[in-house]
Amino acid sequence: MKLARDTWLVFQRQMSLMLRSRTWLIFGLAQPITYLVLFAPMLKPALASMGADSYGDAYRVYVPGLLVVMCLYGGLFTGFGLLAELRAGIIERARVTPVSRSALLLGRALRDVASLLVQALIITAIAVPFGLSVGVLDLLLAYLLLCVIALMTTSLSYAVTLLVRKEGALGPVMNTVAQPVALLAGVLLPVALAPAWIQAVADWNPFYWVTNGMRSLFQGNTGDTAIWQGLAGVTVLATVAIAWSTRLFTRTIR
Repeated sequence: MKLARDTWLVFQRQMSLMLRSRTWLIFGLAQPITYLVLFAPMLKPALASMGADSYGDAYRVYVPGLLVVMCLYGGLFTGFGLLAELRAGIIERARVTPVSRSALLLGRALRDVASLLVQALIITAIAVPFGLSVGVLDLLLAYLLLCVIALMTTSLSYAVTLLVRKEGALGPVMNTVAQPVALLAGVLLPVALAPAWIQAVADWNPFYWVTNGMRSLFQGNTGDTAIWQGLAGVTVLATVAIAWSTRLFTRTIR
């Protein structure tokens, strides 16, 4: 109970600090909107072989992948914010309060999840005039899946940050992880268009399961096993990442 209460208090504080600045929203949306407006329209002819007869069909394939990659990259690079707080002594001052050390980390992680979810909502709304249509319940389940992804990547980023503690090393490490994972998840184009060996490798990528599940939700196929396979996979990964990051945080922040 104390952990939940402390986490909520830290989350409220972090949200109030974030909302004082609008730059997080502007810079967080700039690249996804560029891809949405300039790249997605080219997908209709590219996806014609997969039955994409309209721009709406193309956006139902592309937008889910875009949201997944937003949560992947957006979550993995949140460690820079934690690193700045460590350098400024903010975490050091907070640790002398009666607030749980785990809550100091979880509250920040939930703030990052909320930030990424707001960005996902805006991207989805922008895609609607381009022909995107999706059921409300399907969309809510898709956002639940995105929240788990964001929580997992954010927790992983915090754990790596606590180990690395250098901006010059953190960026390359995250890029090295994120780029092949994103490409093998088929976030830009479905992996079904790739050679057989890439498809075989992608089958071992949990983000590939998630991307397929997201696309099934946007197409209204709620019963697709890829949805529940992806949700189960990222839930396990999120649990491991949270446990790892909170353990590192409580042991290293003294």
